[in-house]
Amino acid sequence: MPSLTHLDAAGAANMVDVTDKAATDRAARAEGLVVMNPETLRLIREGDAKKGDVLGTARLAGIMAAKRTHELIPLCHPLLLTKVRVECEPDEALPGIRVTAEVRVQGPTGVEMEALTAVSVACLTVYDMVKAADRGMRVEGVRLLHKSGGRSGTWEAGR
Repeated sequence: MPSLTHLDAAGAANMVDVTDKAATDRAARAEGLVVMNPETLRLIREGDAKKGDVLGTARLAGIMAAKRTHELIPLCHPLLLTKVRVECEPDEALPGIRVTAEVRVQGPTGVEMEALTAVSVACLTVYDMVKAADRGMRVEGVRLLHKSGGRSGTWEAGR
């Protein structure tokens, strides 16, 4: 098992020094689900949520969150992201919303945390916007699907 890079020799948390790492193209994709009652999904689909455009607002919240990940997670580096795409798709089989995020950067460190943060905040935004209709919603399945770039190369989640 690889060593944890955010721990120093004494076991104290620290920010990894990426000064000498090459800037390479790096990407990550993550997903999460908001499971809800079918009636709540209908409210979202038909645009009847009292707070407004649920999916559009969640998409923007996810993009904003990716850009601010370093402010939320103490040991993350601030990155000049080159792409953030968040999609919020209704899924009748859940029933609920399937959220995906893709993040890219040309830099010395990866963007897995930015993709995961984007998904998490977008899911929480969906919850916030329709919680008056369905307090029993569940945010679940937040996970990394793909990462590429850097020394460790490409990684894909198993299904």
